[in-house]
Amino acid sequence: MSNPEGRDWSAVVDDGVTKSNEPVSSAVADAEAATRRHEPHEPPRTTLPEKLYEKRAFVHNKRIDGPFRRFKWFVMLVTLAIYYGTPWIRWDRGPYSPDQAVLVDLANRRFYMFGIEIWPHEFYFVAGLLIMAGIGLFLVTSAVGRAWCGYACPQTVWTDVFQHVDRFVDGDRNARMRLDAAPWTWGKVLRRAFKWSIYLVIGFWTGGAWIMYFADAPTLVHDFWRGEAAPVAYITVAVLTLTTVTLGGFMREQVCIYMCPWPRIQTAMLDEKSLIVTYKDWRGEPRGSVKKAAKNPDQFGDCIDCTQCVQVCPTGIDIREGPQIGCITCALCIDACDRVMKDIGRPRGLIDYATLEDCEREAAGGEPRPAWKALLRPRTMVYFGIWAGIGLALLFALGVRSHTDLTVAPDRNPPFMLMSDGSVRNSYTLKLRNMESRPRRMEIAVVGLPGAVMWTDTVGRDQAAETQTVTVAADQVRSVRAYVAVPTGASSQEFSFRLRSLDEKGEIDTVTTRFDAPGEE
Repeated sequence: MSNPEGRDWSAVVDDGVTKSNEPVSSAVADAEAATRRHEPHEPPRTTLPEKLYEKRAFVHNKRIDGPFRRFKWFVMLVTLAIYYGTPWIRWDRGPYSPDQAVLVDLANRRFYMFGIEIWPHEFYFVAGLLIMAGIGLFLVTSAVGRAWCGYACPQTVWTDVFQHVDRFVDGDRNARMRLDAAPWTWGKVLRRAFKWSIYLVIGFWTGGAWIMYFADAPTLVHDFWRGEAAPVAYITVAVLTLTTVTLGGFMREQVCIYMCPWPRIQTAMLDEKSLIVTYKDWRGEPRGSVKKAAKNPDQFGDCIDCTQCVQVCPTGIDIREGPQIGCITCALCIDACDRVMKDIGRPRGLIDYATLEDCEREAAGGEPRPAWKALLRPRTMVYFGIWAGIGLALLFALGVRSHTDLTVAPDRNPPFMLMSDGSVRNSYTLKLRNMESRPRRMEIAVVGLPGAVMWTDTVGRDQAAETQTVTVAADQVRSVRAYVAVPTGASSQEFSFRLRSLDEKGEIDTVTTRFDAPGEE
């Protein structure tokens, strides 16, 4: 390629990582080349690395206490309590429906959530909830960055659990690092076996809790331990145990950095007005120890290079290098830095939640703006309005929906029959849906077809009338064969079946269909 500017397109190898001045598209086109660039003053590269990626450095994050760590504890305990405890909550729906509060009943194609029952034809409620979840993520990201990743993501929650197991068994950061570096002895083997056994128990109960959402929890647990549960239950528990232990126990931050697509999506949604965890370099640089800063107070910033922010990070990044894809916005580095600033008598906030726009203002000498004001901006309000609008629409649809439904399917072969008395008969298959947890009597009527009478597969023609009454079982769809006859001379025309519940609700559903007769279309 031409190089009229005389730019140095060479690359270097620094600690096994290729760095190039070339554009990323050119760098990745070269064999075994990475995409990280180097500064123009660095020497040219002489050899290519053998690997395209950096060897994993295991993260041993340090224990920390502070408001964000306590909030992380709170979210973890709440989410785990909801996940493990919800299948055991009972909800009385009467004698005809299951009493589990949250249940995905695949056999009967129902979804129960406390007082709400969703049928297959009402899947739009589930779709609406999924859309709300997606827009909710957009809203959170626009407002406070990757807070979902830092606090409520299942990968984050279970990784946090496993990290606490590490501290319980192996000790805090330094003890874990020493144990990792130590040779394999019987003591290390036993300690590892004990810790990994705890991993398996956590993974097993995670998979076990999941299958309880698809069957009655007490019954399933009884059958499971007796070996009488369905094979799919054992397979599901085994798969989820393996994935939980692998992703949360061993891969951990690798899932967040390399496997999960959401960080890439979230990064594209952030702008200079989004609240993110930020290192204020104009205040912290240049770095220097407390002793150096005491001797030369005007030459060093507030950062004493203690690396506490790095040591507490669950993904092992250095927030001082600026925004990066490995940051999950858990803000533990803020807790660590604030504690150090307090110990050395300097103001908190060297690492803080802040927008890039506010950082520029503060670096220029302006007053820092309260973080909550960054939430009140048009983009966030639009996301919240859409999210709330969908939620209100779902609540309205849930409140006005009918628990009675009728579908009509006319016979097409033959479309009609001539009876011995000269009348014309059409046959239909009616499906009567009772969406309440009690049996209900329902009336079927023929509307808009003069002289028509109707009978069913359980009522003979001698009892034919304009209306028929049937009973539909609780939470069931009853199929009814209906026969409609009109006197001689009737023509083809449209009419309606009307279904009305004979209870205090008096719900009505009407379906228009066609009556076929000879000689006309």
